[in-house]
Amino acid sequence: MLILSIETSCDETAVAVTRNGREVLADEIYSQADMHALYGGVVPELASRNHIAVIGRLSDMALEKAGITRKQIDAVAVTFAPGLIGALLVGVSFAKGLALALEVPLIPVHHIRGHIAANYIAYPELEPPFLSLIVSGGNSLIADVRGYTDIRIIGSSRDDAAGECFDKVARVLGLPYPGGKPLDELSRGGDDTAFKLPRSKIDGYPYDMSFSGLKTAVVNIVHNAEQKGETLDTSSLAASFAYAVSDTLIPRTMEAARELSYNKIAIAGGVAANSRIRADFEKAAAAESKTLYIPPLSLCGDNGAMIGCQAYYEYLVDCRAGMALNAFATMDVDSSISTTLSFESFK
Repeated sequence: MLILSIETSCDETAVAVTRNGREVLADEIYSQADMHALYGGVVPELASRNHIAVIGRLSDMALEKAGITRKQIDAVAVTFAPGLIGALLVGVSFAKGLALALEVPLIPVHHIRGHIAANYIAYPELEPPFLSLIVSGGNSLIADVRGYTDIRIIGSSRDDAAGECFDKVARVLGLPYPGGKPLDELSRGGDDTAFKLPRSKIDGYPYDMSFSGLKTAVVNIVHNAEQKGETLDTSSLAASFAYAVSDTLIPRTMEAARELSYNKIAIAGGVAANSRIRADFEKAAAAESKTLYIPPLSLCGDNGAMIGCQAYYEYLVDCRAGMALNAFATMDVDSSISTTLSFESFK
């Protein structure tokens, strides 16, 4: 089954062609990071306009790379939630028009489900059930993946997502946007015990997280140093920050895996590209004889291939949409998409 999939939830325009959910024939991505770096973060209106400008050309490029024509496409998939509403609407509108013109099914995909599915591409042997940690610019979630389309959230951030925290800390340290990679590079060689930074705990909710206090602590350290005219060891501050994030994510994830008796743990999302978090998870998993799945860096960020992979499994449970499909800025991962939408399919 050949699926053309579209991802426009934020500032990357991505179009991919996948076969039977696991094989990637093409995965084209246009990043707007350089443009948004001028503003220190994503400008939603500019993101939407740029999606419009490149999505048609990018879909042609994906088809050409895959070596197929439009008539060979069996279905069109698209991220419809969650994300920036204007950006999502570009992808949804384009996907609806394409599916209607080709008379093929339209498959709606939840963005977070797509991130989890990136591991299916990287590890063909991986099958549910397993535990998954999804950490990105907009989400920090611990999920019980019972099946390909049966996912339950058991822990989440109460405020800032981990990736959002990385970007804000990078900005106060004078690093470019997006801040994840520059902050990771700055932290290498730093003393991760030089600064005592907070780790959140929420009474009665052992798997929930909070990163706003950590972000504020770093901001206060930087501002205090500036006001006193002191030279700050930014490398050690970055290392201490990365350690604090890792020390927030890993204990919760490992405890959840123990409680659910899972030996398989999958990490997903843009923050999964952080070298400290990857290394700490590898050590923690090895210490408890857990099998750890972390996608390659190319599949950590937003991409179309992960949407096409998840779309295949949504299709198998008859999750289809029609011309009434809308975009949603927010939607729970564990909502039943087919029940929520209740739209008739094209076929």
